[in-house]
Amino acid sequence: MATAYKWQFAPRLRRRAFGWKSQPPIQRIKEALVEIKAAAKKEPVLAAEGAVLFLEKLAPAIEGVDSSSGAIGTAVNRAIETLVPIIATAQVSRAVREKWLERLWEALQEDNMPYLEYLGECWGELCATPEIASKWADDLVYTVTSVWERNAAGEHGFFKGTSACLSALYAAQRYDELLALLEKPVHKSWHDRQWGAKALAASGKGAEAIRYAEDTRGRYTSDTAIAQFCERVLLDSGFADEAYVRYGIEGTFATTNLATFKAIVKKYPHLPREKILRDLVASLPGQKGKWFAAAKDGGFFDLAIELANSSGADPRTVIRAARDYAAAQPEFGFAAGMAGLRGIAAGWGYEITGTDVLDAYAAVMQAAGACGVDEAAVKSDLLKLVSANSDGGAFVGRVLARQLAGT
Repeated sequence: MATAYKWQFAPRLRRRAFGWKSQPPIQRIKEALVEIKAAAKKEPVLAAEGAVLFLEKLAPAIEGVDSSSGAIGTAVNRAIETLVPIIATAQVSRAVREKWLERLWEALQEDNMPYLEYLGECWGELCATPEIASKWADDLVYTVTSVWERNAAGEHGFFKGTSACLSALYAAQRYDELLALLEKPVHKSWHDRQWGAKALAASGKGAEAIRYAEDTRGRYTSDTAIAQFCERVLLDSGFADEAYVRYGIEGTFATTNLATFKAIVKKYPHLPREKILRDLVASLPGQKGKWFAAAKDGGFFDLAIELANSSGADPRTVIRAARDYAAAQPEFGFAAGMAGLRGIAAGWGYEITGTDVLDAYAAVMQAAGACGVDEAAVKSDLLKLVSANSDGGAFVGRVLARQLAGT
Protein backbone atom coordinates (compact mmCIF):
# COMPACT_ATOMS: atom_id res chain seq x y z
CA MET A 1 0.00 0.00 0.00
CA ALA A 2 2.79 2.42 0.91
CA THR A 3 4.47 1.84 -2.43
CA ALA A 4 1.29 2.33 -4.49
CA TYR A 5 0.06 5.38 -2.59
CA LYS A 6 0.17 8.60 -4.62
CA TRP A 7 1.44 11.43 -2.46
CA GLN A 8 0.35 14.87 -3.65
CA PHE A 9 3.66 16.42 -2.62
CA ALA A 10 5.81 14.00 -4.62
CA PRO A 11 5.44 15.47 -8.15
CA ARG A 12 5.91 18.97 -6.74
CA LEU A 13 9.39 18.12 -5.46
CA ARG A 14 11.21 17.49 -8.71
CA ARG A 15 14.95 18.14 -8.83
CA ARG A 16 15.54 21.91 -8.94
CA ALA A 17 11.78 22.42 -9.02
CA PHE A 18 12.07 25.94 -7.63
CA GLY A 19 13.83 29.14 -8.58
CA TRP A 20 15.87 31.19 -6.16
CA LYS A 21 12.96 32.55 -4.08
CA SER A 22 12.42 30.70 -0.80
CA GLN A 23 8.71 31.32 -0.24
CA PRO A 24 7.34 28.86 -2.86
CA PRO A 25 9.32 25.85 -1.54
CA ILE A 26 8.52 26.80 2.05
CA GLN A 27 4.84 26.69 1.14
CA ARG A 28 5.29 23.28 -0.53
CA ILE A 29 7.07 22.01 2.58
CA LYS A 30 4.16 23.12 4.74
CA GLU A 31 1.67 21.43 2.42
CA ALA A 32 3.64 18.19 2.50
CA LEU A 33 3.76 18.20 6.30
CA VAL A 34 0.00 18.68 6.48
CA GLU A 35 -0.50 15.74 4.11
CA ILE A 36 1.87 13.44 5.98
CA LYS A 37 0.53 14.35 9.43
CA ALA A 38 -3.04 13.72 8.23
CA ALA A 39 -2.02 10.25 7.06
CA ALA A 40 -0.27 9.57 10.38
CA LYS A 41 -3.59 9.81 12.24
CA LYS A 42 -4.97 6.76 10.40
CA GLU A 43 -2.03 4.92 8.86
CA PRO A 44 1.23 5.55 10.75
CA VAL A 45 3.31 3.23 8.57
CA LEU A 46 2.08 4.88 5.39
CA ALA A 47 2.89 8.29 6.90
CA ALA A 48 6.39 7.13 7.81
CA GLU A 49 6.94 5.92 4.25
CA GLY A 50 5.74 9.30 3.00
CA ALA A 51 8.10 11.07 5.40
CA VAL A 52 11.06 9.09 4.08
CA LEU A 53 10.05 9.84 0.49
CA PHE A 54 9.69 13.53 1.28
CA LEU A 55 13.15 13.72 2.87
CA GLU A 56 14.63 11.89 -0.11
CA LYS A 57 13.19 14.35 -2.59
CA LEU A 58 13.57 17.55 -0.57
CA ALA A 59 17.24 18.53 -0.95
CA PRO A 60 17.43 18.00 -4.75
CA ALA A 61 14.22 20.01 -5.17
CA ILE A 62 15.47 23.09 -3.30
CA GLU A 63 19.14 23.07 -4.25
CA GLY A 64 18.71 26.23 -6.35
CA VAL A 65 16.91 28.23 -3.64
CA ASP A 66 18.63 31.25 -2.09
CA SER A 67 19.38 30.23 1.49
CA SER A 68 21.06 33.47 2.62
CA SER A 69 18.12 34.60 4.78
CA GLY A 70 17.99 31.29 6.64
CA ALA A 71 14.27 30.93 5.99
CA ILE A 72 14.48 27.78 3.88
CA GLY A 73 16.97 26.18 6.26
CA THR A 74 14.66 26.86 9.19
CA ALA A 75 11.72 25.36 7.30
CA VAL A 76 13.72 22.22 6.52
CA ASN A 77 14.85 21.78 10.14
CA ARG A 78 11.28 22.17 11.37
CA ALA A 79 10.16 19.60 8.84
CA ILE A 80 12.82 17.18 10.09
CA GLU A 81 11.70 17.78 13.69
CA THR A 82 8.14 16.97 12.67
CA LEU A 83 8.87 13.90 10.55
CA VAL A 84 11.54 12.10 12.59
CA PRO A 85 9.09 11.02 15.34
CA ILE A 86 6.66 9.77 12.68
CA ILE A 87 9.37 7.58 11.16
CA ALA A 88 10.83 6.51 14.51
CA THR A 89 7.55 5.39 16.08
CA ALA A 90 6.15 3.49 13.10
CA GLN A 91 5.73 -0.20 13.95
CA VAL A 92 7.57 -2.01 11.15
CA SER A 93 9.93 -4.93 10.78
CA ARG A 94 13.66 -4.45 11.14
CA ALA A 95 14.09 -5.08 7.42
CA VAL A 96 11.73 -2.22 6.55
CA ARG A 97 13.38 0.15 9.00
CA GLU A 98 16.82 -0.73 7.70
CA LYS A 99 15.61 0.03 4.17
CA TRP A 100 14.28 3.40 5.32
CA LEU A 101 17.59 4.18 6.99
CA GLU A 102 19.54 3.27 3.86
CA ARG A 103 17.38 5.61 1.80
CA LEU A 104 17.78 8.44 4.29
CA TRP A 105 21.52 7.81 4.49
CA GLU A 106 21.84 8.12 0.73
CA ALA A 107 19.81 11.35 0.79
CA LEU A 108 22.07 12.71 3.53
CA GLN A 109 25.24 11.84 1.62
CA GLU A 110 24.00 13.39 -1.64
CA ASP A 111 22.90 16.64 0.00
CA ASN A 112 25.65 19.14 -0.76
CA MET A 113 24.17 22.40 0.58
CA PRO A 114 23.72 20.81 3.23
CA TYR A 115 20.01 21.14 4.01
CA LEU A 116 19.58 17.74 5.67
CA GLU A 117 22.52 18.02 8.07
CA TYR A 118 20.20 18.07 11.09
CA LEU A 119 18.95 14.62 10.08
CA GLY A 120 22.26 13.16 11.25
CA GLU A 121 21.64 14.37 14.79
CA CYS A 122 18.38 12.43 14.79
CA TRP A 123 19.93 9.18 13.58
CA GLY A 124 19.77 7.37 16.89
CA GLU A 125 16.07 8.18 17.20
CA LEU A 126 15.44 7.05 13.61
CA CYS A 127 17.06 3.70 14.42
CA ALA A 128 14.23 3.14 16.93
CA THR A 129 16.02 0.34 18.82
CA PRO A 130 19.42 0.11 20.56
CA GLU A 131 20.27 -2.92 18.41
CA ILE A 132 19.83 -1.09 15.11
CA ALA A 133 21.60 1.98 16.51
CA SER A 134 24.52 -0.17 17.59
CA LYS A 135 24.78 -1.71 14.16
CA TRP A 136 24.96 1.74 12.54
CA ALA A 137 27.52 2.87 15.12
CA ASP A 138 29.70 -0.11 14.22
CA ASP A 139 29.43 0.81 10.54
CA LEU A 140 30.37 4.47 11.05
CA VAL A 141 32.79 4.66 13.97
CA TYR A 142 35.89 3.58 12.02
CA THR A 143 35.47 6.37 9.47
CA VAL A 144 34.83 8.99 12.17
CA THR A 145 37.91 7.84 14.06
CA SER A 146 40.08 7.89 10.94
CA VAL A 147 38.99 11.39 9.94
CA TRP A 148 39.60 12.81 13.40
CA GLU A 149 43.00 11.13 13.66
CA ARG A 150 44.04 12.55 10.29
CA ASN A 151 42.89 16.00 11.37
CA ALA A 152 45.00 15.67 14.52
CA ALA A 153 47.97 14.86 12.30
CA GLY A 154 47.54 18.10 10.38
CA GLU A 155 45.50 16.81 7.47
CA HIS A 156 41.99 17.96 6.69
CA GLY A 157 39.05 15.66 6.45
CA PHE A 158 35.30 15.75 6.85
CA PHE A 159 32.68 13.01 7.13
CA LYS A 160 28.98 13.67 6.70
CA GLY A 161 28.15 10.77 8.96
CA THR A 162 29.86 12.09 12.11
CA SER A 163 26.68 13.31 13.79
CA ALA A 164 24.86 10.13 12.82
CA CYS A 165 27.62 8.03 14.39
CA LEU A 166 27.60 9.98 17.65
CA SER A 167 23.81 9.91 17.78
CA ALA A 168 23.78 6.16 17.16
CA LEU A 169 26.38 5.49 19.88
CA TYR A 170 24.25 7.49 22.30
CA ALA A 171 21.04 5.68 21.32
CA ALA A 172 22.85 2.36 21.70
CA GLN A 173 23.86 3.44 25.22
CA ARG A 174 27.54 2.87 24.45
CA TYR A 175 28.44 5.83 26.61
CA ASP A 176 32.03 4.99 27.52
CA GLU A 177 32.93 4.37 23.89
CA LEU A 178 31.22 7.63 22.91
CA LEU A 179 33.15 9.64 25.49
CA ALA A 180 36.44 8.04 24.45
CA LEU A 181 35.76 8.85 20.79
CA LEU A 182 35.03 12.48 21.64
CA GLU A 183 38.54 12.87 23.05
CA LYS A 184 40.03 12.50 19.56
CA PRO A 185 39.05 15.80 17.82
CA VAL A 186 41.64 18.59 17.91
CA HIS A 187 39.04 21.28 18.57
CA LYS A 188 36.24 21.07 21.10
CA SER A 189 32.90 21.51 19.38
CA TRP A 190 29.59 21.56 21.19
CA HIS A 191 27.99 20.20 18.03
CA ASP A 192 29.89 16.97 18.71
CA ARG A 193 30.49 17.09 22.45
CA GLN A 194 26.81 17.55 23.26
CA TRP A 195 26.56 13.78 22.86
CA GLY A 196 29.19 13.25 25.53
CA ALA A 197 27.38 15.61 27.86
CA LYS A 198 24.11 13.81 27.18
CA ALA A 199 25.79 10.47 27.85
CA LEU A 200 27.04 11.64 31.24
CA ALA A 201 23.61 13.02 32.14
CA ALA A 202 21.92 9.78 31.05
CA SER A 203 24.36 7.88 33.28
CA GLY A 204 23.18 9.87 36.29
CA LYS A 205 26.33 12.01 36.37
CA GLY A 206 24.68 15.40 36.20
CA ALA A 207 27.50 17.38 37.80
CA GLU A 208 30.05 15.80 35.45
CA ALA A 209 27.79 16.51 32.48
CA ILE A 210 27.66 20.18 33.40
CA ARG A 211 31.43 20.39 33.84
CA TYR A 212 31.91 18.61 30.51
CA ALA A 213 29.57 21.08 28.80
CA GLU A 214 31.17 24.11 30.44
CA ASP A 215 34.60 22.88 29.35
CA THR A 216 33.38 23.09 25.74
CA ARG A 217 32.81 26.83 25.81
CA GLY A 218 34.93 28.69 23.31
CA ARG A 219 35.11 31.31 20.63
CA TYR A 220 33.12 29.33 18.06
CA THR A 221 30.72 27.64 20.45
CA SER A 222 27.14 28.63 21.21
CA ASP A 223 27.09 29.65 24.86
CA THR A 224 23.29 29.71 24.71
CA ALA A 225 23.12 26.06 23.64
CA ILE A 226 25.47 25.01 26.43
CA ALA A 227 23.51 27.02 28.99
CA GLN A 228 20.26 25.41 27.81
CA PHE A 229 21.73 21.94 28.29
CA CYS A 230 23.11 22.69 31.75
CA GLU A 231 19.87 24.35 32.79
CA ARG A 232 17.87 21.28 31.73
CA VAL A 233 20.20 18.96 33.69
CA LEU A 234 19.69 21.01 36.84
CA LEU A 235 15.93 21.29 36.34
CA ASP A 236 15.61 17.55 35.77
CA SER A 237 17.60 17.00 38.97
CA GLY A 238 15.25 19.22 40.97
CA PHE A 239 17.65 22.16 41.42
CA ALA A 240 15.40 24.87 39.99
CA ASP A 241 16.85 27.77 41.98
CA GLU A 242 20.40 26.93 40.98
CA ALA A 243 19.31 26.43 37.37
CA TYR A 244 17.76 29.90 37.31
CA VAL A 245 20.71 31.66 38.92
CA ARG A 246 23.33 30.00 36.73
CA TYR A 247 21.57 29.52 33.41
CA GLY A 248 17.99 30.80 33.47
CA ILE A 249 18.65 33.99 31.54
CA GLU A 250 21.63 32.89 29.46
CA GLY A 251 19.84 29.75 28.35
CA THR A 252 16.61 31.42 27.25
CA PHE A 253 16.28 33.10 23.90
CA ALA A 254 13.12 34.02 22.03
CA THR A 255 12.30 36.27 19.10
CA THR A 256 11.21 39.17 21.32
CA ASN A 257 12.03 40.36 24.84
CA LEU A 258 8.42 39.76 25.85
CA ALA A 259 8.57 36.17 24.57
CA THR A 260 11.85 35.65 26.43
CA PHE A 261 10.26 36.89 29.66
CA LYS A 262 7.25 34.59 29.23
CA ALA A 263 9.49 31.61 28.47
CA ILE A 264 11.45 32.08 31.70
CA VAL A 265 8.27 32.60 33.73
CA LYS A 266 6.94 29.32 32.33
CA LYS A 267 10.09 27.44 33.36
CA TYR A 268 10.23 28.99 36.84
CA PRO A 269 6.62 29.48 37.99
CA HIS A 270 7.71 29.56 41.65
CA LEU A 271 9.72 32.76 41.21
CA PRO A 272 8.15 36.24 41.42
CA ARG A 273 7.53 37.48 37.88
CA GLU A 274 8.77 40.96 38.67
CA LYS A 275 12.06 39.56 39.98
CA ILE A 276 12.55 37.70 36.71
CA LEU A 277 11.82 40.82 34.70
CA ARG A 278 14.17 42.98 36.76
CA ASP A 279 16.89 40.36 36.37
CA LEU A 280 16.36 40.45 32.61
CA VAL A 281 16.58 44.24 32.59
CA ALA A 282 19.81 44.09 34.56
CA SER A 283 21.25 41.52 32.14
CA LEU A 284 21.33 44.06 29.29
CA PRO A 285 22.92 47.27 30.60
CA GLY A 286 22.17 50.26 28.41
CA GLN A 287 19.07 48.63 26.89
CA LYS A 288 16.62 48.92 29.75
CA GLY A 289 13.98 50.56 27.59
CA LYS A 290 13.68 47.49 25.39
CA TRP A 291 11.90 45.70 28.23
CA PHE A 292 9.05 48.23 28.36
CA ALA A 293 6.56 45.98 26.53
CA ALA A 294 7.33 43.03 28.80
CA ALA A 295 6.75 45.15 31.91
CA LYS A 296 3.56 46.62 30.50
CA ASP A 297 2.10 43.26 29.45
CA GLY A 298 3.12 41.80 32.82
CA GLY A 299 1.07 44.47 34.61
CA PHE A 300 4.13 46.12 36.22
CA PHE A 301 3.12 49.64 35.26
CA ASP A 302 5.48 51.55 37.54
CA LEU A 303 8.42 49.56 36.22
CA ALA A 304 7.13 50.02 32.67
CA ILE A 305 7.21 53.81 33.02
CA GLU A 306 10.68 53.62 34.54
CA LEU A 307 11.80 51.66 31.48
CA ALA A 308 9.93 53.92 29.05
CA ASN A 309 12.06 56.80 30.29
CA SER A 310 15.27 54.80 29.81
CA SER A 311 17.54 54.57 26.80
CA GLY A 312 16.51 51.99 24.25
CA ALA A 313 12.76 52.53 24.63
CA ASP A 314 10.97 52.77 21.29
CA PRO A 315 8.73 55.88 21.37
CA ARG A 316 6.21 54.28 19.02
CA THR A 317 5.78 51.28 21.32
CA VAL A 318 5.37 53.54 24.33
CA ILE A 319 2.90 55.81 22.51
CA ARG A 320 0.85 52.84 21.37
CA ALA A 321 0.57 51.74 25.00
CA ALA A 322 -0.45 55.26 26.01
CA ARG A 323 -3.23 55.21 23.43
CA ASP A 324 -4.41 51.74 24.48
CA TYR A 325 -4.47 52.56 28.20
CA ALA A 326 -5.60 56.20 28.13
CA ALA A 327 -9.13 55.29 29.19
CA ALA A 328 -8.69 52.01 31.09
CA GLN A 329 -5.55 52.98 33.05
CA PRO A 330 -5.37 56.78 32.67
CA GLU A 331 -2.49 57.30 35.13
CA PHE A 332 -0.37 54.84 33.21
CA GLY A 333 -1.59 56.13 29.86
CA PHE A 334 -0.69 59.70 30.82
CA ALA A 335 2.79 58.76 32.05
CA ALA A 336 3.41 56.59 28.97
CA GLY A 337 2.32 59.35 26.60
CA MET A 338 4.62 61.86 28.27
CA ALA A 339 7.46 59.32 28.20
CA GLY A 340 6.87 58.80 24.49
CA LEU A 341 7.05 62.51 23.78
CA ARG A 342 10.10 62.78 26.00
CA GLY A 343 11.77 60.01 23.99
CA ILE A 344 11.02 61.74 20.70
CA ALA A 345 12.37 65.02 22.04
CA ALA A 346 15.52 63.18 23.12
CA GLY A 347 15.99 61.82 19.61
CA TRP A 348 15.06 58.20 20.30
CA GLY A 349 13.38 56.00 17.72
CA TYR A 350 13.67 55.72 13.95
CA GLU A 351 11.72 57.54 11.24
CA ILE A 352 9.49 59.27 13.76
CA THR A 353 6.74 61.28 12.08
CA GLY A 354 4.44 64.10 13.05
CA THR A 355 1.63 61.56 13.33
CA ASP A 356 3.50 59.84 16.15
CA VAL A 357 3.75 63.15 18.03
CA LEU A 358 0.06 63.90 17.50
CA ASP A 359 -0.95 60.40 18.63
CA ALA A 360 1.10 60.81 21.81
CA TYR A 361 -0.40 64.25 22.49
CA ALA A 362 -3.95 62.94 21.97
CA ALA A 363 -3.33 60.05 24.37
CA VAL A 364 -1.80 62.38 26.97
CA MET A 365 -4.73 64.80 26.86
CA GLN A 366 -7.32 61.99 26.97
CA ALA A 367 -5.63 60.37 29.94
CA ALA A 368 -5.13 63.71 31.67
CA GLY A 369 -8.85 64.42 31.43
CA ALA A 370 -9.70 60.95 32.78
CA CYS A 371 -7.46 61.25 35.84
CA GLY A 372 -8.14 64.95 36.57
CA VAL A 373 -4.83 66.49 35.53
CA ASP A 374 -5.10 70.17 34.65
CA GLU A 375 -4.81 70.71 30.88
CA ALA A 376 -2.87 73.96 31.27
CA ALA A 377 -0.34 72.25 33.51
CA VAL A 378 0.14 69.50 30.95
CA LYS A 379 0.77 72.00 28.16
CA SER A 380 3.19 73.89 30.38
CA ASP A 381 5.14 70.67 31.00
CA LEU A 382 5.23 70.00 27.28
CA LEU A 383 6.65 73.47 26.58
CA LYS A 384 9.38 72.79 29.13
CA LEU A 385 10.09 69.46 27.46
CA VAL A 386 10.37 71.17 24.06
CA SER A 387 12.71 73.87 25.31
CA ALA A 388 14.93 71.41 27.18
CA ASN A 389 15.81 69.50 24.01
CA SER A 390 17.31 71.00 20.89
CA ASP A 391 16.70 69.01 17.70
CA GLY A 392 14.03 66.58 18.84
CA GLY A 393 12.37 69.15 21.04
CA ALA A 394 12.15 71.59 18.14
CA PHE A 395 10.47 68.93 16.04
CA VAL A 396 7.89 68.22 18.75
CA GLY A 397 7.36 71.97 19.16
CA ARG A 398 6.70 72.47 15.45
CA VAL A 399 4.20 69.62 15.30
CA LEU A 400 2.34 70.83 18.41
CA ALA A 401 2.67 74.55 17.67
CA ARG A 402 -1.09 75.06 17.30
CA GLN A 403 -1.98 72.92 20.34
CA LEU A 404 0.52 74.70 22.59
CA ALA A 405 -0.07 78.21 21.28
CA GLY A 406 -1.05 80.72 23.97
CA THR A 407 0.08 78.50 26.82
